Formats: sequence, structure tokens, C-alpha cells
Amino acid sequence: MRVSTFTGRGAGLITLAATAILVAMSWPARAQSPAGTPTPGVAAPLARAPQERTVLLDRVVAVINDEALTQHEIDEQKRAALEQMKAQKVVPPAPDVLEKQVMERLITERVILQLAKTGGIRVDDVQVERTIERIAQENKLTPGELRTALGREGIAFAKYRDDLRNELMIQRLREREVDGRIQVTDAEVDNFLASIAVQSGGDIEYNVAHILVVVPDQGTPDQVEAKRQRAEDALRQVQGGADFAQVAAGYSDAPDALQGGSLGWRGPARLPSVFVEPVRSLKPGQVSAVLRSASGFHIVKLIETRSRNEPTVVDQTHARHILIKVNEVTSEADAKARIDRIKDRLDGGAKFDELARLNSEDPSAAKGGDLGWISPGDTVPDFERAMNAQKPNEIATPVRSQFGWHLIQVLERRTQDITAARQREQARIALRQRKSDEAFQDWVRQMRDRAYVEIKADER
Repeated sequence: MRVSTFTGRGAGLITLAATAILVAMSWPARAQSPAGTPTPGVAAPLARAPQERTVLLDRVVAVINDEALTQHEIDEQKRAALEQMKAQKVVPPAPDVLEKQVMERLITERVILQLAKTGGIRVDDVQVERTIERIAQENKLTPGELRTALGREGIAFAKYRDDLRNELMIQRLREREVDGRIQVTDAEVDNFLASIAVQSGGDIEYNVAHILVVVPDQGTPDQVEAKRQRAEDALRQVQGGADFAQVAAGYSDAPDALQGGSLGWRGPARLPSVFVEPVRSLKPGQVSAVLRSASGFHIVKLIETRSRNEPTVVDQTHARHILIKVNEVTSEADAKARIDRIKDRLDGGAKFDELARLNSEDPSAAKGGDLGWISPGDTVPDFERAMNAQKPNEIATPVRSQFGWHLIQVLERRTQDITAARQREQARIALRQRKSDEAFQDWVRQMRDRAYVEIKADER
């Protein structure tokens, strides 16, 4: 739970921020058909008078395992992508290129959502509503004002809810299949901090964009060479003066392609491993040569750099908690009933640490729920707000976060210079995120390659 913040995909009202999701992945989730979409497939012709032509309402353009992807879904996603590119002042690629990009993203996302559903991952309406409330709060809006803002941007609220549900499902699948297996050792943290000190003289962050040309898992030499040539062609266009964002939108296979390939600000540990050394050698505005990784071929552009080397003095809280998770196994009502029973036992004199060891579903359970010293931003906003409002040794009413229901006890508070400790913790988080991003990208590519996908080329 600590430092396990679930962040959005940006400050915009229409997105969560995955994630990430899929790449280190800033992954947009729009695989479900919007409300009102006709049943996938070729619809029956409209009733017509003699000599009228048959009207085709929709058509299947791809089959992913046993599900159909329709032209209507692709058209809706293209419309949203074009609006987003316009807002970000990114010149869109040619219509046929955009169609191919959008279709591939929808296919990949459909594969991942199918895996989530068959794996028993479910997200109920209560969890979706709580996520909407959190997004509204982060944008300083009420849920009603958020709904109005979405309407002004032409986004149907029912579709927005479906997208959030899909993102939450993908996030849970990622946590189960990838994140839970990521480990960062103390030696890795030490090596990273030493390399930063030697190579950059401080904590340097890079604002970067990239182009990724994916190579199929177990691709043939001819396939690999064709992909390399595609990356080289993209590089030639950039070096010839073409706008990097426009080339990314037309060539990149990464989910952030339609956002110009932007990865935003990242420290070295958050950059893909293959980017680290090339980025350090670039000057702002320059692009790398074509780089090779297990995922495919990359081109990276350094936009600007900044230093973050200021001392950090913060108010810290020493706290412990008990967490009952809400997930596909435990419903909202069951989790709330369990946490209420634990609260009653604490009120009756039971020891917090003993109940935490027996009941908490957080890694801190082994320590009696002890989270140690917590700095601002280390926990999710709902938890932090409740913790900050409590007095030492007080056990307030249960608190709901996106993870489930918590009982929190504040033990003590202090003001602390955490520069060194924060740098170490940030290094650990960044290394874990980098490993997770790379592992998830590889896993997604493997799942996509294993899926049965039939493109209805004869109908296109």
C-alpha cells in the first residue's frame, strides 16, 4: 500500500492515467463497444422500397480470438484520437496509417481485456464510481461538474465509465501477472545512485519522446529486417526536418504514438534501459540512432533536461494500518463488514498489531501494520488525507481508498530532512517502475503474438 499510488494518465479530464498502462506504457483503454453500438458483425439491411440499395450498417474488420472488432469501433477511436492530436497540436498521420495504428491498438487491448476476464478479474460499479469521484476531486470538480466537462468535450459519460472499468481491469491484470514478480535489491539501488553521482553529478531528469517499431516475438530474419528498415525510414524523415511528433504518430507502434511519442519527464531509472546511455550523450533537440531492444527498434529524442538536487525537508508521520482489500474475491459489502468488526474489537481493547498480523491484506501485516515514517506523497490521496486528519494514537472510522478499507493509527509525527532517504526511496521506486514497464511491454507483446487474430482484408 505504501508508495503504491495509482496514478492517472495525465491531467486531462477524459483519461485516468495508467497507467499506465500499457508500456511503461501510458496505455489508453477503449476496447469495449460504446453504449448503443450495434451487435458486432454485418447488420441486416434496412427495410427498403423496391429498387433501393442495401445499406450496410456496420462490418467486422477483425476477429480477435472469438470476438469481433467492427468498423464503427475503429471510427469512434479515430475520432477521439484526432481530437486529442488536435488539442496537443500534433499533425495526424495519413488516414490509412491512422486507421492501421488505431486498429492495432484496439486489437492488442482486446486481447488483454479477454485475458483479464478469463482470469476472473472483475470491477464492479461501486469501484468505478469511487474512481470517478477521485478523478473529479483531483481536477477540483464535483462528479456532476466532471460529467458536464466530459459532455462539453463530446464524450458520452457511459463510454467514459466503460473506459475506466477497462483500465482498472488491465491495471489489476498487470499487478497480478507482472508487478507482483518485480524485485529491486539494495545493491541495485546502491549501483544506481552511484552511477547518477558519477555520470551526472546530481539528480538529472530528461524530457523525452520516442518512436518504437515492434518486432514480433520469434520474428523471422526477414521480418526483423523489414522492421529495422521501417525504423531507419522514420529516422531519415526526422533527420530531414520532419516533425518528430508527426513521424511518431505515423510510424510508432507504442501506445503513446498518437501523443507524439511523448514519455514526459523521467529520471534515468525510469527510462527504458536501452535509452539511458544514448540520452545522456544527446543535447536538447537531438535524436538518437536506431536502437535495438527485445521489443523492437527505437528512436529517442531528448527535448530538455532539468536538475532536481534541492534539499527536501518534510513533515513525516509514523503510522500503522489494517487493510481489507476489495477485489474479485471480496465484495465492497463484505470488506466493509470485516473492517467494521475489526474496529469493534479495537474499541474493545484488542491490540492493533495483533489484529493487523491476523487480518491485514497488506505486506505491512508481518510488522503489525507498521508503515514506518511516511512522507507526503508516499501514500494514495485518500489514505494521506485521513491520516493527516488524525491525532496521535487515535483510531478513527474506517477509510476507503482504491485498494480497499483501512483502519489507520498515527503513532507520532516529526519534521525531517529526507534528502538522502528520499533519493534512495525514489531510486527504488524508479528502478521498480522501469523493470515493471519493460516486463509488461514484453508480456503484452507475447500475449498479442499468441492470440488468434484474423484481419478481414477482403472487406476493407
